[in-house]
Amino acid sequence: MRDHTKLKIWQKSHQLTLEVYSVSKGFPKAETYGLTSQMRRSCSSIPANIAEGCGRGGETELNRYIVIAMGSANELEYHLLLARDLGYLEQDGYCQILKGVKEVKQMLTGFSKRLKKGV
Repeated sequence: MRDHTKLKIWQKSHQLTLEVYSVSKGFPKAETYGLTSQMRRSCSSIPANIAEGCGRGGETELNRYIVIAMGSANELEYHLLLARDLGYLEQDGYCQILKGVKEVKQMLTGFSKRLKKGV
């Protein structure tokens, strides 16, 4: 069993989640149960799946949760685009968070490859 809080990928995805919660505070109240909720759920799912995978039996199961986290990161990427296109996120905020999402996705891909190799 791994301590997920010591993994850089968990730390980065947790920080990203805090940023998404912060920027989505300014979304319209009408989106509370719509886009705001979807963005927050998809983003928080990334570190949550990493944590859950670390508590499982081995590398194969951990990798399964890393793949699920990647799906959540892809979902978040779309929600950010939608928020920008609806005018809820300014371009600068969008670009900053998108950069974080892309970093997390790269880290997830690298971590998954290492797990598959058994390193």
